[in-house]
Amino acid sequence: MSEVPGWTRLPDLASRAVGGSVVWANDEFFAERENLIRPPEPVYQTYTFGHKGQVYDGWETRRRRTPGNDQAVVRLGLPGVVRGVVVDTAFFTGNYPPHASVEATSVEGYPSPEELAAAEWEELVPKSPLGGDRKHFFDVSVERRYTHVRLTMHPDGGVARLRVFGDPVVDPRLLVAGAVDLAALENGATVTDCSNLFYSSPNNLIAPGRASLMGEGWETARRRDDGNDWVAVKLAEAGTVTMAELDTSHFKGNAPGWASVAGRDVRKDPDAWFELLPRTRLQPDTRHRFRLPGDVEVTHARLDIFPDGGMARLRLFGALTPSGHEALTRRWLDLLPPAHARIVGG
Repeated sequence: MSEVPGWTRLPDLASRAVGGSVVWANDEFFAERENLIRPPEPVYQTYTFGHKGQVYDGWETRRRRTPGNDQAVVRLGLPGVVRGVVVDTAFFTGNYPPHASVEATSVEGYPSPEELAAAEWEELVPKSPLGGDRKHFFDVSVERRYTHVRLTMHPDGGVARLRVFGDPVVDPRLLVAGAVDLAALENGATVTDCSNLFYSSPNNLIAPGRASLMGEGWETARRRDDGNDWVAVKLAEAGTVTMAELDTSHFKGNAPGWASVAGRDVRKDPDAWFELLPRTRLQPDTRHRFRLPGDVEVTHARLDIFPDGGMARLRLFGALTPSGHEALTRRWLDLLPPAHARIVGG
């Protein structure tokens, strides 16, 4: 595939930045498994040798002298529907695996590696040829919600990064009524459009946790016109918003001067935006919280910043409507693989 697929703009469900973890690998002799899901692009330092040889920014196993394959299991930080997978062999030239495959499973709770080994795994990417020092893009068309993926190298070698792009799907049993961040990526909210993503992805705005540095937020290019920048978000489901949090942490000389939040209910009128938070002055490097009336139902929200700049996080706290909670629950159940659905159904 010569062009970068559109699904690479979706959240990386496996990334350490959203809580992903490599819970098991059968071998990591030359380079640690945790490197697979590091957010930064892989790097290489010439002639950087440790006591086991050249240090690689990736996962690398020893040369197999017995039959079999090497595997690593990743717990997705954001369980969801996988739309595409990237297997990146950056800087692995004479030691990359000739083939790789990817499977996925969905399980209850927080299973051990032994319990995961006994789970029912489904194929996302069949055994496919790899080249050295390049990104390999694989479309995924399986419409299921998964909690873990398993990368298999056939038979051994090194992979720099594993990216698992897709749509998060929250487990509704984990939502506390009346205290839901309706704009949270982990609860199923998605960025539908934005005016500018020059420096960083708008998905960062609704990512889990606090930003630890400026690069973990959303920042636009400097505007040279009379307009302003904005981000539109489809909320987890229909609800009422009672508090907005606009966090400019780490943005000091490039924070927006002002911001506003609008909402709409596409069930009633897909084009009618109405005010949730009026245009309000912001301070640099500050976590702002604003109480809202919470007297109107919304399905989408739009953050406008004036005129441009950067924002670390957007939070919209409130309550799901009964119909919103029902729709969210139904989607979750419909996307569970059969084995997991049988457990949930009792």
